[in-house]
Amino acid sequence: MSKRIFISGASSGIGEHLAYAYAKRGANIGLAARRTELLEKIAASCRDFGGKAHIYQVDAKERLATKEAADDFMQKVGGIDMVIANAGIGGHDDLMSGDSSAINNIIETNVLGVTNTLIPFIPIMKEQKSGVLVNVSSVASFLRIAYHGGYAGAKVNIRLMADSWRLTLTKYNIQVTTICPGFIKTPMTAELKGMPFLLPVDTAVEKIVSAIDRGKKTFVFPWQMKMMIPLLRVMPDRLLRMFGSN
Repeated sequence: MSKRIFISGASSGIGEHLAYAYAKRGANIGLAARRTELLEKIAASCRDFGGKAHIYQVDAKERLATKEAADDFMQKVGGIDMVIANAGIGGHDDLMSGDSSAINNIIETNVLGVTNTLIPFIPIMKEQKSGVLVNVSSVASFLRIAYHGGYAGAKVNIRLMADSWRLTLTKYNIQVTTICPGFIKTPMTAELKGMPFLLPVDTAVEKIVSAIDRGKKTFVFPWQMKMMIPLLRVMPDRLLRMFGSN
């Protein structure tokens, strides 16, 4: 039986290429994102690769719309095997504006987008005593990052939340895997400068799929960034400011 996999943030970047990777394995995939025209193209590519695809035009911040998409997908394919909460955005905190809209949007998308995507599938996974929940966090969840505290804070939140969920869900044979990428060449990073150890998205996705297959709890990559985390944690604030942009 082909795997039934639901992916949020599937219209570009990591989400798009994860869909292709699993389509090549013959998976039945639910593709969720805001941009329908991109989803239609990706769904067509998934079918060309040998998979099946269903598209859902939803904003992961919208709880009811995301749950309706989850329920519809499970009804159409007869259950669920894996859910990948990949929807997320970066951005500047915009602290000096006096307006919290920008940082609120970053936090809501990166945190509520995860809970809205994953939680609707958990009752079915508990009932069938199997399933995989994948949460895409970031290397930023281990670091202090100037000008991007909303993003880093949100990624800390979902990483620690997944650690807690794992304690609860292991007895139901539900795997909880958190992925913490460094810099990946995607549309989200296109305007950033000074990205050390930048990985092509295809290479990143190969590593992510392998980590999920191996049942990793938390997977931090590339290895160079993982090795740098202890150093960056003790780096003086004046040096860390150089990693941001004002």
